[in-house]
Amino acid sequence: MARKPCRFAKDPMQITSRFTIAAHIITCIDIFRNSETVTSAFLAGSIGANPVIVRTVMGQLKDAGIILSSKGKSGMDLGRPLEEITFLDIYKAVECVSGEGLFHFHEHPNMACPVGRNIHAILDGKLAEVETALEEKLGQKTMAEVVRDARIEIAKQQAAR
Repeated sequence: MARKPCRFAKDPMQITSRFTIAAHIITCIDIFRNSETVTSAFLAGSIGANPVIVRTVMGQLKDAGIILSSKGKSGMDLGRPLEEITFLDIYKAVECVSGEGLFHFHEHPNMACPVGRNIHAILDGKLAEVETALEEKLGQKTMAEVVRDARIEIAKQQAAR
């Protein structure tokens, strides 16, 4: 007999699009800062997202010191070199991870059930290990790699024209 699909299969948990929007913003700032005035409207057009969402993510990046913005013609700039902006920096700036960590534990397991009574203790260490591994990997990737790859792809496409 085939297994029933998980009822959550259409709604998997995942990091929000704020992370990839933030990476897109940083990439655009670096690539276009000498040729365009990089504004929230410019970025929203590149990202294909509502300008309000883009401004929200920009505010989070600015609060984290990842980007700098100024009113007027100059638009935006990076708050530090690309080599010093890790995926972990971006993740911490834009993801709403509570103080309890990446994994939110269901609040009311049934204490009369032997699994419910013990599940927290069984999972806590394992989930902490997974979260630590994720953060270590995020800390190893920088925006310098992303921008380098973006420049390579842009150059390939321009050469093909």
